[in-house]
Amino acid sequence: MEKFNEKYEKCPMYYTMSILEGKWKWIILWEIYEAKVIRYNKLKDTLQPIAHKTLSHQLKELENNQLIHREQYNQVPPKVEYWLTEEGKTLIPILELMFQWGEKHMI
Repeated sequence: MEKFNEKYEKCPMYYTMSILEGKWKWIILWEIYEAKVIRYNKLKDTLQPIAHKTLSHQLKELENNQLIHREQYNQVPPKVEYWLTEEGKTLIPILELMFQWGEKHMI
């Protein structure tokens, strides 16, 4: 019997889901998309009750996958902003369809 990864490692759907897996990534992308540019604290406040560690980890993964850009300004207090990269913007149609589907099917 084939192992799951061996069977699906070349599947585009599996690849997409592996990049965007997790409870928070889709909503993080949606909030950044809606804000265009958003500071870390504003994003954290918007996503309550997300933990700092969880948000930081999810943002790092999205950045490593080149879906968001992180800009850190060397000032006091520290300022960090996030926005979608061109690659991240390619997910907007999917995000919009997910939003529309949720609106239609949510009870």
